[in-house]
Amino acid sequence: MDMLTKPERTAYRETSTYAEVMAVLEAVVEGSPYAHLTTMGKSADGKDIPVVILSNPRVTTAEAAKATQKPIIYVQGNIHSGEVEGKEILQILLREILHGDKTYLLDHQILLFAPIYSADSNDKLEQGRRPSQEDSPIETGIRPNSQGWDLNRDGIKAEAAETRALLQNIIVPWDPDVFVDLHTTNGVWHGYSLTWAPSYHTAGEKAPYDFTWDKLLPKVTQEVLAKDDIHLGPYGYFYPQREGWPIQSISTYNHHPRYLVNQFGLRNRMAILSEAFAHERLYQRMNSTQAFVREILTFTNANAQEIRRINQQAEADAIQTVLEQSGRLKKGVRFKMVALDEPIKEYRAYNYIKSANAEGRPMYVRKPEIITLNNVENKSAFEATVEATLPRGYVIPQAQQAIVEHLRRHGVEVKTMDKRIRASGEVFVATALNKARRPFEGHMMATLEGDFQPDSERFQKGDYYVDLAQPLANLIFYMLEPQSDDGLVNWNFFDTWFEEQGIDEAAVRYPIFKYFELK
Repeated sequence: MDMLTKPERTAYRETSTYAEVMAVLEAVVEGSPYAHLTTMGKSADGKDIPVVILSNPRVTTAEAAKATQKPIIYVQGNIHSGEVEGKEILQILLREILHGDKTYLLDHQILLFAPIYSADSNDKLEQGRRPSQEDSPIETGIRPNSQGWDLNRDGIKAEAAETRALLQNIIVPWDPDVFVDLHTTNGVWHGYSLTWAPSYHTAGEKAPYDFTWDKLLPKVTQEVLAKDDIHLGPYGYFYPQREGWPIQSISTYNHHPRYLVNQFGLRNRMAILSEAFAHERLYQRMNSTQAFVREILTFTNANAQEIRRINQQAEADAIQTVLEQSGRLKKGVRFKMVALDEPIKEYRAYNYIKSANAEGRPMYVRKPEIITLNNVENKSAFEATVEATLPRGYVIPQAQQAIVEHLRRHGVEVKTMDKRIRASGEVFVATALNKARRPFEGHMMATLEGDFQPDSERFQKGDYYVDLAQPLANLIFYMLEPQSDDGLVNWNFFDTWFEEQGIDEAAVRYPIFKYFELK
């Protein structure tokens, strides 16, 4: 009984509390030669956020893991505590790896399981919070963490205690090769038990995305269908009431690196979003999520060294691009969603019929059957609408110490000038700071108007600079570019500066200088 999850013990009517998850983890890990139970840090309310390290032979530190030269696969559940499948199946997979027939998954890789990422909100249980899940389980936790943040929107601003713990103790030191984030959809009636998406970001290196999209996800989808008779498909939304029926296209979620899955693309790594079908029962959602994760881990175990090679080459390519093309190459900083060249040849969805409401207006009523639609446009690509010149690096004045600390939190190398240095490059001259009318995640999202101008400036000893020829070049570029659609400007990191400099009365220089050369 100690190793059974709460759903298994309640005929899948209830989900596990934090204490119940911890009890299972401790029972399953106890005495195992392959597992180490640790914590990534504390939640806002002071709970340990558990992480189980699985390796053969056993390792307990990031340094020891890297010394093995095996890829590190991080799988996370419960980023939204109403979406419980990942939390539950990671406990089960842990049991099956350590006490069942899946120890082979440790042959060529190291696994990190974090089943209950949103530890605080998990236990704030109430019925009716997830109507699309139709009270299965009966009660679930809430979406935001104890500080009020949606943890799946916090990847850039990193205000949540959980995000900071994840960055400081997992992402930066362990540097996972593959990141898997387990969710449940909010209600679209496609015909799949689970939908998936890769890490979207064309501002990053393309090879990790290509491998995920072209090889990993198709192979996993094929294996789950063959072994489990479960249909998986591409993530996407559609709205018959708006678009009519049959639909002509589906649309994915946006490209922003505020989502950690997307941020991994800017970190030269692979990532996968998993979305169980909300309208199935809990036991079905757990079954499809478990099958999906099992086959991901089977694939990553079999292709371990190729995954490492692709990621390491992407990192080298990011650095080489800076060394060879800085000052000339234009890269996207704002994007729009567009369709892939190839449509989805066969797309599963629940059928709809056209009817009319009491006022005679057309409406579409869902039928109980699943049908196949042919050649559905897949809006799962992103095209740059604004580009900026890739610099060799950025200079950050001492007055912007908070920016330096934030970059370092993400793993960026920031150096201190030991003498006066002249930088030549360009500066962004802002003519307006526009803020959203409504708050998003507690922020009035900001955008700048203005233009870049060539410039040369002398900086003082004690100022900071970021040489972009480093592994996180693409992430740094996206965070610091003033026109980025999900950078530090957007998240209000520079509002005080612009307001104190009088942006409402005159043009103001963006305080981060883009350099092409330092002397």
